[in-house]
Parts: sequence; C-alpha cells; structure tokens
Amino acid sequence: MREDPTPVAGFREPVSLLVDCDTGIDDALALAYLCSQPHVELVAVSCTPGNVAAEQVARNNLSLLELCGRPEVPVAIGARAPLRIPLVTTPETHGPHGIGYAELPEPRGKVNGRDAVELWVDAARARPGELTALLTAPLTNFALALRAEPRLPELLRGAVIMGGSYYYQGNTTPTSEWNTHVDPHAAAEVFAAFSGLPEDRLPVVCALETTERIEMKPEHVAALAVEAGCTEPELVLPDQPEGRRSTASNELVRHVSDMVRFYFEFHRRHDHGYVAHIHDYFAASVAAGTVGFRTRTATVHVETAAPRLIGTTVADFRGLWGEPPNARIVSENHPGEAFAELVRSLGGLGRRLGNRYDRNAPEAS
Repeated sequence: MREDPTPVAGFREPVSLLVDCDTGIDDALALAYLCSQPHVELVAVSCTPGNVAAEQVARNNLSLLELCGRPEVPVAIGARAPLRIPLVTTPETHGPHGIGYAELPEPRGKVNGRDAVELWVDAARARPGELTALLTAPLTNFALALRAEPRLPELLRGAVIMGGSYYYQGNTTPTSEWNTHVDPHAAAEVFAAFSGLPEDRLPVVCALETTERIEMKPEHVAALAVEAGCTEPELVLPDQPEGRRSTASNELVRHVSDMVRFYFEFHRRHDHGYVAHIHDYFAASVAAGTVGFRTRTATVHVETAAPRLIGTTVADFRGLWGEPPNARIVSENHPGEAFAELVRSLGGLGRRLGNRYDRNAPEAS
C-alpha cells in the first residue's frame, strides 16, 4: 500500500490479495480493476451476502473473473447471513442481480467446494506475511475467519476495509454506512481483533468521507471507452431514457456502462446528481498500491445495541477513551489521480480483451 500522495513510479511492487466482496456494482468495478493489474495476484475471492445473496455474489464474481481473463482464481462462499441479525440486501441500489443493467455471460466455472473461511485461513497460514485482505463487503466472513484463526492479523501482510463513516453522514441511516450496518457485530469483532497491534499492522479503513469523493461521472465512462478502443463514443447521459442499454463495441466497456448507468440513476433519485460513488474501487486501488492517500490512527467503536444507532462507527482520534488504536482511517485521497488510474488501467484491459472470446464455443481440451 502506498500511503503518500506522490505519483506512481513505473515499477509496482507485487501484491497478493485475498478479496472478500458482496458484488455489487462498485465491487464489480473494483474486481475488474484488480484483474487489469499485472502486479496483483488474486489468491482467492470470497463471497459475503450484502448487496445480494451469497450465491448471486458468487455468480457475479465467477462471470467477472472469466470476462476479465482471470478464470483460474478460486471463488468461495462462506456465511449466508450476518452473525446475529437478518440479512438485508439492496436491489434498489444495485439491481436485482447486483450489477445494474448488465447481463454478464453465464460462468463456466464453479464455486470452490471449500468454505471461504477455511480457504482464507489456510492461505494465510501457508503464506505468512505475504497476503493482504481486501474487504469491500460486510465483515461477516472476516469475523468468522478471525474466530477460526485469531492470529490472522499477524499472519496477514495487511488489511484494507471499505466501511464506516466517521463524523460524516451515513448512507444507510443518518449515522451508518451500508457494510457496517448490514453486520455491525462482525465489524465490532474485526476492530477488536486488531486492538493494540503496532500501527503498521492496523487495517486501513476507507470510509464514506473519502470514498464518496471518488465520484464517477459520464465523462469517465466516455474516456474509458476511448481508452478501450471503442469505435463509437460511449454516452451515458442524464437526458437519456432510464434503462437504456449500451451498444459499445467492446465487451468489457459494454458491461461496465450498463452497470454504472443503473448506479447513476440511483444516485440521481437520491439527490446526489447523475454520478456514482464507486467506494470499492478506491479501496481496491489502496490495496493494490496504485493511488496515494494519508491516514489517521484511531480507536474505532461500532455500535451494536442502540436501535437507531446500530452500525454507527465512532473514531477516537485523540485517545480520549484511553484505549489502544485499532485502525488507520484514510483522511486524504486524490480523486483525479484515482480516475486517471481507473481509465488507463481498466480501459487497457478492455482493449487487450476486445471481443476475441466466443463464449458459446467449446472449451479447449
């Protein structure tokens, strides 16, 4: 992870990631972006229920990995519900299948037969100090992994969490962010597990106050299409009919466009403008070490009892509670840099992949 605002040099240090997501439009963009990065090894992708149920998350992940040229990455399911409260999903935000208007090809691969928690724990034990956890979903699976292996914070190279909001309006209730709201008990267990560790072992937390700055707009979609080599401009505009489908000549661009149009329309209905907050892409770029950022060390509390405040996250930056820190919360990021990186890298992947795959053709023997 690159905890500074300086430009990326030509060489990028190899990164090995364990990814946990609830795919989700912004999760999908994050996963596609990681597939575009040659220096990123995707060790496993685990599926947590959140934006959609776990089985749909798995289907989305399998399809995306195949679409983006990474079909060998194992996809596993762990929990089917939060630790202690009923599951809530968000079809109004991400569409009934979690990916907006996109209709991804039916995956050829299958979900890994092992439980996601077992897969994560075994990978961390086999490669101590090598793997970084990227968590863009409710923290259910990670909490279960910590129960199974309490040494996980020491075994991992690092952890990046998308979640929470700190002295900032929530996006699910007035005070809570979606991932933390879905499973506050898991989030509380995760932060407790890191309490008192050295600062460089604490998770990097990408919360709403910085992820909502990563605001995708129609011009970013247009630039992505140009970078991918599309033959016609890709226009996703506010005056077009809702639900319009992309006819982009590039397959990856076409699916991304159909995803984000749904997200633009959702944000406009909630008075954010014709934009999309792609929270999870920012967390992915932090984990990949491809964008600059700064953090502040804090002690995080997650509310799990008060009905109106459940899922609320509070950060003690000044040590007033007298408790050891358990997080490094991102306090500065650079949206212009983040979108230049996304367009260049994801567009480059689209150009490389093109439409060369006939997904109805038989697999090579």
